[in-house]
Amino acid sequence: MRSSAALALFGLVASAAAQTTHTVVVGGAAGLVYTPPCLWPAVGDIVNFEFHQKNHTATQSSFDQPCAKLTDATGAQTGFASGFQPVAPDMTTGFPVVSFNVTDDKPKWFYCAQAGHCAAGMVFAINPPREGNTFDAFLANAKNSASAPYPSAPPATTPSATDGVVTVTQTTTVGTASATPTASPQATVHSVTVGDNGSLVYNPSSIKAQPGDIVSFQFKSKNHTITQSSFADPCRKLEFTSTTGQVGFDSGFMAVAANAEAFPTFNITVKDTTPVWAYCRQANHCGNGMVFAINAVDSGDKSFAAFQALAKQLNGTGSGSPSSAAPSATSSPSAGINGAGQLVAAGSWIGVVSAVAMMLL
Repeated sequence: MRSSAALALFGLVASAAAQTTHTVVVGGAAGLVYTPPCLWPAVGDIVNFEFHQKNHTATQSSFDQPCAKLTDATGAQTGFASGFQPVAPDMTTGFPVVSFNVTDDKPKWFYCAQAGHCAAGMVFAINPPREGNTFDAFLANAKNSASAPYPSAPPATTPSATDGVVTVTQTTTVGTASATPTASPQATVHSVTVGDNGSLVYNPSSIKAQPGDIVSFQFKSKNHTITQSSFADPCRKLEFTSTTGQVGFDSGFMAVAANAEAFPTFNITVKDTTPVWAYCRQANHCGNGMVFAINAVDSGDKSFAAFQALAKQLNGTGSGSPSSAAPSATSSPSAGINGAGQLVAAGSWIGVVSAVAMMLL
């Protein structure tokens, strides 16, 4: 029995080691195209959308409606969406990257939601059939269709915001600190480290930001999130407590290996000066004070200190049931938003599985 378990585990090691990361360049010098326009990755592979000049998206659609975001019966978006990714004309390095995890071998269809781009043929496919509903047929459908009513963004500005305090750009950049998001000339990029040196801290934990500023969260260790909440319920997702239908941003769990040299980054763009409250969804982290604020007042009953004290007082539970937690950083992270922001090095899997296998032998 031990031998069978060990063989199964070693099979998992081989699968993790075989994981491939595919890079798709979005826009840039090639024009209104994804390069390459389609891929046939294996289950478990990662597709990195690397955004070059101008302001594009990678938004999941369907074969029959190439230029319309994928939605459910109520009209709610259900597919992957990168959000608008503005890139300055003079930018040459540190391009924003959004990751898509391939979880099955079914065809996946994508388009750019910028006005007119899809109808101009800016579409992409993962595992399109070789016959029938081919990529060429999908491309023809896109060129023959009118662009769907998706809020477009101007070519040279930061992404347009939906109702609420911030717009999630869902930008995940992997690399050194040079991979910094590009803001408009008047905007400021605020860098926040998450869990540096194994701590349960956002550093800085409270900032002041102006509309249009970008807050860039770099995850440095363990397995954390940055998830929007409310002052009254520090440790619960905003979508569970909002009376106005706000969903709020959520990075998803970002697992970082102890020996990592590249760190995932999650960016949000500030819409106005209304206070923003956030926390880490990992078990007990919020109750230990791992919370964050934008534009909180400096003192009084709605200050950052009061918010953190309330999180500790409620011990991470909020006023209702506790938020779901994720495994530790040595495990696979929970799903992020629309599949973005899930970055796990195959090496971290190998270390864990090998250790378990040794105990079974």
